[in-house]
Amino acid sequence: MKNMLTYALCAVALSLTLSLPTAASAAECYADYKAKKDSPLRLHYGVVALQNGCDKASAQQEVAARIGQDGWTLLNVLSVFDSSQLAGKEASAGQFYLRY
Repeated sequence: MKNMLTYALCAVALSLTLSLPTAASAAECYADYKAKKDSPLRLHYGVVALQNGCDKASAQQEVAARIGQDGWTLLNVLSVFDSSQLAGKEASAGQFYLRY
């Protein structure tokens, strides 16, 4: 009897574990931003896929670090959104669409 109960609990725990969402199946998150370079002044608008959180505060840190590797300075993160709002931003972002 005790073994059957243990088996049943293990089966329930296993099924619950398998039904939890994985990182790959989690909702995708994006941010659009404005950045600049000096001497000469250059500006760009870009869209980036976020990996470390889906809020403006974490997006600012992540985007600044990524674009900073190429000498860009983050001016601001305009918005954070999911893939349903991604359509139509490619034309505006041009070469900076999902570049970083």
